[in-house]
Amino acid sequence: MLHSTSLLHHNHHRFLFSFRSKPSLLDSHSQSQPLSFSKSLSLPSSSSSSSSTCCHVARISTEPLELSTPPPGFNFRREITRLTSLRDKLAACDTINDKLRIINADYRVRRFFGSSSRNAGLARVLSTLQLDSENLFLLKCLVAAGQEHVLCLEETMPEMGSSVTGSGSVKSAFYALAKMIEKMDSGNGNSGGGFGMGLEDHEIRELNKLLETLAQIERFYDCIGGVIGYQIMVLELIVQQLVERKNTNWSQHMHEVKEGQILGIDSPTGLDLSENTEYASQAALWGIEGLPDLGEIYPLGGSADRLDLVDPNTGECLPAAMLPFCGRTLLEGLIRDLQAREFLYFKLYGKQCITPVAIMTSSAKNNHKHITSLCETLSWFGRGQSTFQLFEQPLVPVVGAEDGQWLVTKPFSPLSKPGGHGVIWKLAHDKGIFKWFFCQGRKGATVRQVSNVVAATDVTLLALAGIGLRQGKKLGFASCDRVSGATEGINVLMEKKCPDGNWEYGVSCIEYTEFDKFGITNGSLPKSLQAEFPANTNILYVDLPSAELVGSSKNVNSIPGMVLNTRKTINYVDQFGRRCRLECTMQNIADNYFNSYSSRCYNGVEDELDTFIVYNERRRVTSSAKKKRRHGDKSLRQTPDGALLDILRNAHDLLSPCDIKLPEIEADENYVYSGPPFLILLHPALGPLWEVTRQKFNGGSISKGSELQIEVAELFWRNVQVNGSLVIKAENIMGSMKIDESGESILHHGQRCGRCKLQNVKVLNEGIDWSYGGNVYWKHDVKRSEVLQIILHGNAEFEATDVVLQGNHVFEVPDGYKLKIMPGSPGLAIQLDPIEEGMMDSGSWHWDYKIEGSHIKLEFVES
Repeated sequence: MLHSTSLLHHNHHRFLFSFRSKPSLLDSHSQSQPLSFSKSLSLPSSSSSSSSTCCHVARISTEPLELSTPPPGFNFRREITRLTSLRDKLAACDTINDKLRIINADYRVRRFFGSSSRNAGLARVLSTLQLDSENLFLLKCLVAAGQEHVLCLEETMPEMGSSVTGSGSVKSAFYALAKMIEKMDSGNGNSGGGFGMGLEDHEIRELNKLLETLAQIERFYDCIGGVIGYQIMVLELIVQQLVERKNTNWSQHMHEVKEGQILGIDSPTGLDLSENTEYASQAALWGIEGLPDLGEIYPLGGSADRLDLVDPNTGECLPAAMLPFCGRTLLEGLIRDLQAREFLYFKLYGKQCITPVAIMTSSAKNNHKHITSLCETLSWFGRGQSTFQLFEQPLVPVVGAEDGQWLVTKPFSPLSKPGGHGVIWKLAHDKGIFKWFFCQGRKGATVRQVSNVVAATDVTLLALAGIGLRQGKKLGFASCDRVSGATEGINVLMEKKCPDGNWEYGVSCIEYTEFDKFGITNGSLPKSLQAEFPANTNILYVDLPSAELVGSSKNVNSIPGMVLNTRKTINYVDQFGRRCRLECTMQNIADNYFNSYSSRCYNGVEDELDTFIVYNERRRVTSSAKKKRRHGDKSLRQTPDGALLDILRNAHDLLSPCDIKLPEIEADENYVYSGPPFLILLHPALGPLWEVTRQKFNGGSISKGSELQIEVAELFWRNVQVNGSLVIKAENIMGSMKIDESGESILHHGQRCGRCKLQNVKVLNEGIDWSYGGNVYWKHDVKRSEVLQIILHGNAEFEATDVVLQGNHVFEVPDGYKLKIMPGSPGLAIQLDPIEEGMMDSGSWHWDYKIEGSHIKLEFVES
C-alpha cells in the first residue's frame, strides 16, 4: 500500500500531512451488532480561544469520495464475512465495555484510531470530547463498517459535481494546509501545543446529529445487528443484484433458489367488487358494523421528492401530507374519508364512533413537525388529541449502489432519507402503538397512503375491512388492474416448497424494484408468466395481533421486504454512479402469513389462506398525486392533475345513474393543455357508499364547463340543472363541536347539521373563467366570473323550490335559521325564519337510514 508522510513545521506548530491510496475492503478482521440506548450527547463547543486541553485537527486529506465502483480486487463476500463475524461477537457481549473491547480489535478501527494513522489528530480530538462509551462505540461501529469517510472534515470534501483526481486531491490538501497556516498566523490558532485546527461549533453540531443518526440505526435495526448489521444487509443486497444481472431467466432463477423455494407465482383470485355487487354491499356493511373494532394507520414518513412541494411563503420543502389538493391538504382528505365512514355508522346505529389513528412520520422535510402543527391548527379534526398517535421513523443513509458506501453532503453528515414504510410494524411495536390500539378494543386496522386520493371510494375500503374482520384474515389487499410501466408493484399468489417437504401458499407482493429478479421486465412478462398480475396499491387490512407478532419478532422478519431501491431519483449530484437506499415495504409483511400444506395444492387454495385480495375498478382503488407534473409532460399519470381527472370520472359514474346528465370525460391526453370538462367535488359524508349518495340525488344536469361543490351531508336534490358554478358549504357538515371535560372540541355526529334542499332549480351564471391562465384545477384554485354560493352557519337550512337562480349570488344563512326561496310575483320570494326550538338539533327534515338485507335504504323524513 502506497503511503508517504511529510512533517511540516511552522511557528513551532507541527502538522502531519499524509496521503495514501484508498485501502481495499479486502483488508479485514472482526465484526459488529446492536446496542440500544437513548442517552443524548452534549459535546463541548470550540472557539478560537479554546483551552489547551482541547485537541485540534489539521483537516487535510487527499482521499477522494468513495467511488461508485469497487476498487480492483474488491471482495464483497470477504467483507460480509468479516462484518458478520464482528456482529456475532458483539451480539454475545453483555456490557458496553465488552462491546468496546471487541470493536477495538477490528482492523479498520485499529487503523483509523491508531497513533500512526493519518487520522490520529481527529481521533485525538474525539478522545478529548468526553464521549460516553455508547457514543464512542457508535463511531467505532461506523469505522468498522467501512464508512470512516463520514468523519472526514471540510477540506477532504470535493465540491458537488466536481471531478476529483489524485493530483487534484493533493492540490486541495495543500490549499487547505495553506489556509490553516494563514489562520495560525492571524492569531486564531492555539499556541498551547495543539494539533492544528479544532472542531468548529457547526462541526460539533453536525457530529451530534451524526451520533443521533447512528443511535437511531443501532436502536431500530437491533434485530439485524444495528449499524454493522445494516451495512451487512446493504452489501448482501448489492451482491444479490450483481448475481441477478447475470441471471434474468425465470426458470433458472427458480431452480437456483435454495431455501425459499419460490416455485411459482400466479395471479391471485379474489372478490371483484365491481362485478359481484351484492356480496360487495354485504362486505361493506360488515366493514361499517365492525368500525368499533378497527383502527386506521397512515404511513406518512416518505420524503415525496418527486412532488417537489415547497412552501410558497418560506421556500421550505414540504412533505406530501401538506400538498393542497382540491382545497385542503392530503392529510385532511384522509381524515374526511374516515369521518364519513364514522358518520355512516352513526346514521345506521345511532352511536358515536371515533376511530384511533396512528400516523408514522419522519424528520425528512420536517415531516413530523408539519403534521403535528397541522393537527394542532385544526384542533385534531374535532376528534381529540388522544385519538391520535404520531410516531417517527428513522432516517437511513443513502448509499452508492455499486459499493455500499454512504454518501456524505458535508463533514459528519451522511445523506439520509426515510427507510421505506416497511419499518412501520417494528416501529409500531417499539413505540407501543399496538398496545395503544388494544387498549381501545381494536382488533384490525386499515392502512392507506396519503398520496392515494381515491382509496375510500364507494365500497373499496369498507369491503376490504369487512371481509378481513368477518373471516378472521391476517392480511388483505385492495387491488385493481395494473397500468403498464407504472411505478407500482404487483400482487401475486406465491407457491413455495419448504425444506421439510411441505408446501406454502400466500398472497403477497413483488415491488417494481424487484421485477428483474423474477424476469418481469419492460412491462411484459416472460412466457411462463402469461397471467395478468394486479397492481399492488398499498391499501391493506391488517389483523393487529398478527402484525404485532411480526413487529416484535426480534429478527429480520420484523422489517419485511428489504430492497435496495435504485429506481427513485435522489437529488444529490456528483460524479460517482447510482444512488440508492435500503428500503423495506410494509405490504411484504404478507410473507409471514403463508399457509402450510403437506401436499401440493392446485385449485381453490385462496379461500383457505390467511391472506386475501379484493378487486375493483382502478379509479375506485388507486389514483395518486405522487409527482409534480413538469412543463411539457404529456403524461398525467401519478400527478395531481391525473388524480383530479379520476375523481371527476368517479363523480360521473356516481351521478349518471341518478338521471343526471353530465359531459363525458375523455382520456387524460385530451386534457394535457386544457382544464377538465367540469368540476364536481362532493363531501364523502354524502355517502360514502354510492348506494347511499345516489338516494339523495335525482334528476337534472350539469353542463360542460360547470362547477359543483357540495360540502354538506344532509342534501335533498331533485331535478337541479347547473350551468355555471354552484357552491354549497355547511359549517356543521356531520354535526357540531362541543367542548369535552378536558377542554377539547369534539365533533358530535348528527347534532345541529346544516341542511340544503333543492327541488326544480335551475342555476345559471358565468361560472369559472376557463380562459384564465392562473387556474390550478387540482388545487381547486380557480377564478370565477360568477357563482351561486350557499353558506350555512351552524344548523342553518336552505331550501329552494321551482326557481331560476341566475347571476352572481351569495345566500348566507345564520345559525338557527331557515332560508326559503320560492317563485315571487315578480322575481323571487325570499323568506328567512327561525328554526323551531324543538327542531334545533334534528332539523326540520332528515334522512333516515335503515339496513334492508345487504343494502342501506334512505327515507326522507320531515319533522
